[in-house]
Amino acid sequence: MIDRIDRQVIHALQCSPRAPFSVVAQVVGVSEQTVGRRYRKLRENGVIRVIGRTPAVDGGSRAFFARIRCLPSRIVSVAESIARYPEAQFVHLSAGGAEIVCLIHSPASGSGNDLLLERLPRATAVLDVSVHLAFHRYGTPGASDDWTGFPDGLDEEQRSALEATRRPRTGAVIFPGPEDAPLLAALAEDGRAGYATLAAATGWSQDRVVHRIGVLERAGTLVFDVDVLPEQLGFTTQAVLWLSVTPAYIDELGTALAADPQVVFTAATTGRHNVVAVLVCRDDHDLYRHLTTTIAALPGVAGYEISLTTRKLKQAASLVVAGALRTSGPVKP
Repeated sequence: MIDRIDRQVIHALQCSPRAPFSVVAQVVGVSEQTVGRRYRKLRENGVIRVIGRTPAVDGGSRAFFARIRCLPSRIVSVAESIARYPEAQFVHLSAGGAEIVCLIHSPASGSGNDLLLERLPRATAVLDVSVHLAFHRYGTPGASDDWTGFPDGLDEEQRSALEATRRPRTGAVIFPGPEDAPLLAALAEDGRAGYATLAAATGWSQDRVVHRIGVLERAGTLVFDVDVLPEQLGFTTQAVLWLSVTPAYIDELGTALAADPQVVFTAATTGRHNVVAVLVCRDDHDLYRHLTTTIAALPGVAGYEISLTTRKLKQAASLVVAGALRTSGPVKP
């Protein structure tokens, strides 16, 4: 049973994914051993995963929201295949299981459509594909803009103490080299892996591992994120909001949505629905309340559509297997 301490440990790691357990313990007000034990249980149960990732730098990739309709008999197998690609995030079934909604990353020189259609396992199963460029994400990716709509969150002073342990981006943009591959692979598996474990994975000394992580973090080449499964915290309703917004209000509305603790992701997109937001609520009644109060109060909304998630196959970087977050493995040939 997840309790207040668990929720505060989760929030602490959202503020600083690699914060020492000693710092988390001081902020939360429990022992370091308690924090370590709670974190290991949360990770083993698939509630939380800390992930090291290499976001696009210098415009190296673009993100596309895709809506894919398939033959009903094939939609699950198509969605499972898409979810196993590292380029795919937030892979969900919606519309009563009739549609796949996902976020696909593609090289900046690509079209998004090409990436998606080339990698679908059986194109004959696909009835329709709608792809929209997410050309501006609101919030601060890699900082504390995660979903924090659960109770017992940390206060501003506690968050500040944790965020002070993060390395700020101060260096010039660099690209990882082939020698970084083992390090990045190990951190993608476990973003809180210890320096001894990382040294064994890379064949480097611990000092070299510490130095290289610092260089990559300061360059913005390596960031640490936290995947959380809201369902295990009692939040069972998730929806994608496709909003049609008057252009003069797009930035104001997108910024306000990104600051909403119940919103996971917000972006300006191409197409008739020019702002997309992923919303997590406790239940259907909570979704209705949020739409008719918080969302309704935002300026410039001319229309909207809702894709209610009926099954989740992937979070940002973790497969969802039997209601738990698990490592996202490579696609089988």
